[in-house]
Amino acid sequence: MPTADLLSVDFVNIRAVHDSPAKRGRGELRSVSRRDALKYAFAAPVLLGLPAAATVGAPRASADNLRLIDFTERLVAPDQIKSAGFDGALVYVSELRPGADFDFKPVTREYADALRAAGLHVVSCYQYGKPGWPTPSDFTRGYDGGVADAQTGLGLHGAAGGPDSAPIFFSVDEDIDLDTWKSVASQWFRGINSVLGVDRTGIYGHAQACAWAIGDGVVGRSTTPGHSWAWQTKAWSHGAREPGAVLYQSVVVTPSDPGVVVGGVKLDVDDVLATDFGQWDFAR
Repeated sequence: MPTADLLSVDFVNIRAVHDSPAKRGRGELRSVSRRDALKYAFAAPVLLGLPAAATVGAPRASADNLRLIDFTERLVAPDQIKSAGFDGALVYVSELRPGADFDFKPVTREYADALRAAGLHVVSCYQYGKPGWPTPSDFTRGYDGGVADAQTGLGLHGAAGGPDSAPIFFSVDEDIDLDTWKSVASQWFRGINSVLGVDRTGIYGHAQACAWAIGDGVVGRSTTPGHSWAWQTKAWSHGAREPGAVLYQSVVVTPSDPGVVVGGVKLDVDDVLATDFGQWDFAR
């Protein structure tokens, strides 16, 4: 995820370039069940720089079976996301790693505002490095790396209009084991905690990684009882589910699976499992 070139987006003819964030390491698989009645109480969004009418499209007060998308190739215009039946998107508050040309990292203020004006939910996530690239997975950089990544994520989140109440989900986009979690990854999260605080720290990873993060107290709690800032991927979870997760990546783009295609672009799909799933426009 990082380089630092904010690309401008034309929402009439959105030009996209793809970046499968380290997250795509995720590009493996993911799946989960969804809660029945999901009630949403949202505060009116403060959309600076948007016309007053933009708030009219804000998320409705209640909805069932919400689904979000996350990007693996290119940006998709907000109206196309909505027309395809999705309720929002996860956006990257990380820089573009060298050698990648995806247009969804880092998210721009213009694109985030357009999502919100269309009444779509926005959730922040972070991933810069990825296995197989010169930039290794972020969690391998330990405590100091966590401090640096959190500072970058916080700055890009704020620049895009993200509120200071919303969490940022940090990616563990590999099939790590418990030893790796204890010796390396958990220290990275503690570095993140030192900048964001536990309350705003979230994790993306397989079922076990989510469980370890919750158990070690390095990710915050949703205001929905029994849930924490855990975004579980179907990949590497071997059918297991973390009951405390707020999001579940049920469709994952892989070389053999195109995922869901919207506007000619391949997308992952994420099921919403809690009322408060880390969305920007939620009164916490």
